Amino acid sequence: MKLIESPREGMQGLEGIIPTDQKVEYINAILKADFDTVETGSSVSPRSVPQMGDSLEVLSRLDLSLKKSKLMMLVVNKKGIDLVAERDEIDCISYPHSFSAGFLKRNMNTTYEESLATVDHLMNLCSKRNKTAVVYISMAFGNPYGEEWLPETLLDTADRLQKMGVRTIPLSNVSVTVDKGTISQVFSMLTHDLPCVEFGLHLHNSGSGWFDILDAAYKEGIRRFDCVVEGLGGCPLANKTMLGNLNTRDLLNFCSQKGVDLGIRNEDLLKAETLAKKHLISTGKFHTLPGHERTQGSALA
Repeated sequence: MKLIESPREGMQGLEGIIPTDQKVEYINAILKADFDTVETGSSVSPRSVPQMGDSLEVLSRLDLSLKKSKLMMLVVNKKGIDLVAERDEIDCISYPHSFSAGFLKRNMNTTYEESLATVDHLMNLCSKRNKTAVVYISMAFGNPYGEEWLPETLLDTADRLQKMGVRTIPLSNVSVTVDKGTISQVFSMLTHDLPCVEFGLHLHNSGSGWFDILDAAYKEGIRRFDCVVEGLGGCPLANKTMLGNLNTRDLLNFCSQKGVDLGIRNEDLLKAETLAKKHLISTGKFHTLPGHERTQGSALA
């Protein structure tokens, strides 16, 4: 089992800017808990996502002397890829691709083919810099924009990505509720047709029904799951009501019931949870651009 903890998800949409020192303290606590991967921040426009404007500074100030977790950072364009690929601290670079034209336009002002060109750029640089590309398929289970969703479209998108060399493809539902039947259908199809790809689940939910959804994915062989301390998350670029992120504690409880010992250091996780309540939850509100009113929820992925 691989647990990917994303402080980036928990911080990016908060209205009050968290001081860099507090971000460093928070992420250092998460790193000590020994998750498989920690997504520390993102290389995006500070105007669009002001909370992430200091991501590279935060990265340079992390204590990596005893790190066991891989470090990951999210990018949304070629400029961001170029910046992040130069950082020796980063092991993985994540990118939110989608076959939803609405998602790509609203979140990254791009098209499907332009997004694939960005993926191609990402793969080339990851190969040169010995980094792992993690390409998410956002809106993988449907979307709120009135666009047609078909499992075959999802399969075609995943197939195009794997033909480009992508070997890690988490699926995200973002603002669309998903049930265990759809999860089983999708992952059964993908793992059967594309066995060389490591698929994962980046689940957004309202705090209920998560166990059955995780169980359905687990039964189809999925062993990579994203989570966020306290289930935090918010996207300032989406203009639809969003769902929260999968709470790290819920995911750990699921693993425990499956008899999976991940070696997560509970004392350090407790410290991270305390810091999240002190520095993140205390901000109370989420940053929203004019015309993009929304509630707590999603992320760029």
